[in-house]
Amino acid sequence: MKLSKFKFNLPEELLAEHPAKERDESRLMVVHRDTGEIEHRVFKDILEYFDDGDVMVMNDTKVFPARMYGNKEKTGARIEVFLLRELNRESFLWDVLVDPARKIRIGNKLYFGDDDLVAEVIDNTTSRGRTLRFLFDGSYEEFKAIIEKLGETPIPKYIKREVEPADAERYQTVYAKNEGAVAAPTAGLHFSKHLLKRLEIKGVGFGYVTLHIGLGTFRSVDVEDLTKHKMDSEEFHITEECVQVVNEAKKKNKRVCAVGTTSMRAMETPVSTEGLLKPFDGWTNKFIFPPYDFSIANCMITNFHTPESTLLMMTAAFGGYDLIMKAYQEAIKEKYRFYTYGDAMLII
Repeated sequence: MKLSKFKFNLPEELLAEHPAKERDESRLMVVHRDTGEIEHRVFKDILEYFDDGDVMVMNDTKVFPARMYGNKEKTGARIEVFLLRELNRESFLWDVLVDPARKIRIGNKLYFGDDDLVAEVIDNTTSRGRTLRFLFDGSYEEFKAIIEKLGETPIPKYIKREVEPADAERYQTVYAKNEGAVAAPTAGLHFSKHLLKRLEIKGVGFGYVTLHIGLGTFRSVDVEDLTKHKMDSEEFHITEECVQVVNEAKKKNKRVCAVGTTSMRAMETPVSTEGLLKPFDGWTNKFIFPPYDFSIANCMITNFHTPESTLLMMTAAFGGYDLIMKAYQEAIKEKYRFYTYGDAMLII
């Protein structure tokens, strides 16, 4: 499968700058793989598609305020620092992205807030990547409190507006629990507590995986031959409890619905020879694109993704390339909202 097969013209006005007023009142496109039918609904109508014994698998990672602004020593130049990954808790070592990168060299010091925090650049990792050591004498809890105070919600760069106080809540799922992501698992943003309760009353079960989303999920693909693209590794965990919930539903031929591409990637990584889910603690760099045989989920909820993205490729692998590309043209025609704060698609 070639990269150019995932090109399409997306009008800029369809990139959502804000979420829907209510989480569960975004629009929902329902795509039926067996008939090719496409329905236009509201997200809370999702209740109608699930029954007693069906299972939804959700990513309970929690976004932390990963974007910070500091000043370079001597020149005072303003530098954006995006915290990607904690490398060593005791040494306060982090992998970060810096912007503008050309100004930041090994040995430079950066000052944050009213000198609340100082960091030294100790290595280059990629063109914009650096390893920072935060020069901090307090406890880890005190360090995290300063990050919470100085950092801002890492909404995507395509959103041109300033971060607003509401983003701290809305760029987070209502079931977020385990901190470590620099981007939200966006399919989960449509679930309100009320909707989850109604699903539970209907007998729908929930399994929770934790996959800490890094920026690699959104990295552009630079090769025409998709087999040559390498995904960044992301840390994930699947508990025995989640495994039992999912495998029981599979054995009874119930719906196992991956809520989002990250839940899908997590589930498709540790599969047993019998095609069942296994517990896991580790990393995945799995890249799913057509053609691909899915082992666990038989249903998927996802947002509308940007052209040539790995997220669109996975969606096309699950829904069928022709049907999904047709659904995307329909979404553009019907003015669905795309990307992080946009509308949702249910593929059944």
